Amino acid sequence: MELPAYRLIHILSMMLMFTALGGLLLASRARVDTGVSRKTAGMTHGIALILLLVSGFGALAKLGFSSPASWPTWVWLKALIWLAFGGVIVLIRRSPSAATILWWILPLLGGLAAYLALYKP
Repeated sequence: MELPAYRLIHILSMMLMFTALGGLLLASRARVDTGVSRKTAGMTHGIALILLLVSGFGALAKLGFSSPASWPTWVWLKALIWLAFGGVIVLIRRSPSAATILWWILPLLGGLAAYLALYKP
């Protein structure tokens, strides 16, 4: 697959992830516990994370970063951000009071990930 295809999948996966997180945050903030909606959002979040991981590593391979030894700092930082996005779902479920601050922090974290990918500092 070509690099633009990996990038397209990566961007679509980010949109899917933020859609799922937004739904979970709103449900948590409103203290709504509908099992089907949370399950759907949780599955969407997981699928998006897998697609992000696969498309990200595919793009890295196309850019010539095939082994972790050759990864620059920005790749490691993006991996940490991916882990944070993966773990935040637990915080959303266990601490509804954190939903308001996460509503603002998560997009900023996504912006940081985009900055790292675009500018590769």
